[in-house]
Amino acid sequence: MWALPVVLRQCLWIMAGKVKWVTDIEKSVLINNFEKRGWVQVTENEDWNFYWMSVQTIRNVFSVETGYRLSDDQIVNHFPNHYELTRKDLMVKNIKRYRKELEKEGSPLAEKDENGKYLYLDFVPVTYMLPADYNLFVEEFRKSPSSTWIMKPCGKAQGKGIFLINKLSQIKKWSRDSKTSSFVSQSNKEAYVISLYINNPLLIGGRKFDLRLYVLVSTYRPLRCYMYKLGFCRFCTVKYTPSTSELDNMFVHLTNVAIQKHGDDYNHIHGGKWMVSNLRLYLESTRGKEVTSKLFDEIHWIIVQSLKAVAPVMNNDKHCFECYGYDIIIDDKLKPWLIEVNASPSLTSSTANDRILKYNLINDTLNIVVPNGEIPDCKWNKSPPKEVLGNYEILYDEELAQGDGADRELRSRQGQSQGPRAGRSRDSGRTVLTTWK
Repeated sequence: MWALPVVLRQCLWIMAGKVKWVTDIEKSVLINNFEKRGWVQVTENEDWNFYWMSVQTIRNVFSVETGYRLSDDQIVNHFPNHYELTRKDLMVKNIKRYRKELEKEGSPLAEKDENGKYLYLDFVPVTYMLPADYNLFVEEFRKSPSSTWIMKPCGKAQGKGIFLINKLSQIKKWSRDSKTSSFVSQSNKEAYVISLYINNPLLIGGRKFDLRLYVLVSTYRPLRCYMYKLGFCRFCTVKYTPSTSELDNMFVHLTNVAIQKHGDDYNHIHGGKWMVSNLRLYLESTRGKEVTSKLFDEIHWIIVQSLKAVAPVMNNDKHCFECYGYDIIIDDKLKPWLIEVNASPSLTSSTANDRILKYNLINDTLNIVVPNGEIPDCKWNKSPPKEVLGNYEILYDEELAQGDGADRELRSRQGQSQGPRAGRSRDSGRTVLTTWK
C-alpha cells in the first residue's frame, strides 16, 4: 500500500532534473526534438523552463497588463520587441536611423557616392511607409515614372496582401478600395511599405528566386549571432519577365512557398527549393569563385549591419533568444538586397528534405540556447563552445570584435579582404570572422 507514494516520489525526483517545455506551435520538428531530449511536456499554467511560442503569445508574456516576471530557469524564443527588426516598416526605419547616426559620427561606413548613395550601407531597396510618406513617395516616383514598386502590408507574412504597381493611379485605387478617402486620414488604414521593385533579379533557369537564411541571436548587448549553413533558395514556378502585362502574376514575382504551391508547375518532390550550397557551386562555376565569395561576404555583412541597427532599441531580455528567417534577393549584378526578416520562419515541411533541414535547425538551435539539454540558467554568458554549434557558425561576436574598429570594416568593404575566410582569428578557442566586422 506504500508503493504508490514511493513511485510518485521517484517520478517527481526524475522530473525535477528535466527541462519542462511548452509550445503553442504544434509542429513535429519541435515536439520530436523536445521528446528526443527526454524533456517533459507541461501546460503553460504549470512551472515550465522552455516555451517555444508564437509572436502573439510573446506579446502577452511581456505585456505590462497581462505579463509576468520570468525566473532565471525560464527561456523563450522571441525578444519582447522583436518587431523592431521583423516588422517591415520598423526594420527600414531602424536601418535608416542607424545610417544617419553613423553619418553624424563621421563614420567611414556611412560614406556616400557623388549621387548621394551609401557606398557600404545601401542594402535595402528605396522604401516608404504608406500612408505616412505618400508625398515623399510621389516625389520619388515622378523622378522615374517607368519604375515598378511593390506594396506589402507591414504586419503580414507568406505573401499575403502584396501587389505590384507602376502607376500612381493604382495607389489611388488602393486607397479608395481601402475605404480611406484621403491619405491624410491614417487612423483606420492598415500600414503598408512600398519599395522599389528589384526588376533585374538574378535568374537561374529563367526563374526568379530568393534566399531564406536562418540567423540565431542569443544576445543583442553584446551582440552575438550565428548563421545556419543550410539555408535554401526558393524559386518561382513561372519564368520571370519584367513585362508590365505580368505585374499581377504572383507566380512570376513572389517566391513564397505559400503562394507558389498553388501554381500548376509546382514540384511537390523538391518544393521549388535549392540548397544554398548548390547555389554557391553554381555561381562558382558560372561567375567564378572570387565574385561568389564576395557575394556571400556581402550577405553576411548585410545581416550583421541589420542586427547592429536594431540592437540599441531591442529589449535585450536575458530570458530570450531568437531564430530569424532572413529573406535576401540577389540582382543580376550579384548585389544582395535585404527584403525582410521573419520572426517565426515556417516550420512546416513541404518536402522530406525540408523536414530533415528544419528538424536539424531546431536541434542545433536547442544545443546552443539550452546547453547540454539541462535546465536553463539565464545568468550564463551565452557563449557555447564550438563543438556544440552543429550546422551553425558564429557570424559576429561583439565581445571578441571590440578591438576591431570601423577602419577594418571599411577595408573589407573596399575589397581588401581575401574572400570570406580572410582574416580569421582565434580567440578563446573559437574561430571568428574579423574581416568585415
